[in-house]
Amino acid sequence: MKPRITLVTLGVDDLPRAVAFYRDGLGLATEGIVGTEFAHGAVAFFALEDGLKLGLWPRASLAHDSGLPVGPRSATEFALAHNVGSKDEVDAVLAQAHAAGAAPVKPAADTFYGGYAGYFLDPDGHLWEVAWNPAWTE
Repeated sequence: MKPRITLVTLGVDDLPRAVAFYRDGLGLATEGIVGTEFAHGAVAFFALEDGLKLGLWPRASLAHDSGLPVGPRSATEFALAHNVGSKDEVDAVLAQAHAAGAAPVKPAADTFYGGYAGYFLDPDGHLWEVAWNPAWTE
């Protein structure tokens, strides 16, 4: 398999609220909610870097499409990471997320690998790490 991950889709409980958080709160660009003319089709996409997209889709629609039942939320199943260029940027992004309604999880602090990172939960309980790693360049 070639590593061609082009879309990360998050199941959300309230699509308009989730779109507002990512668009208005975090400043990610989107055309808004599309696909409302289809049963289980309402979705929003956000363009990220290098062709990667973030999708927001109601959890019930994701369950319907996959054939799986809607399960309980778990913030420890996976984490999305937003890597930035400095400690100051980590603090700024965490502050922006908190102002937009994210729940603080772990304040930014120095890490074991020489970096600096903190965590927040989006309004649907998805775990995000905001990190600066001195070994990675942007």
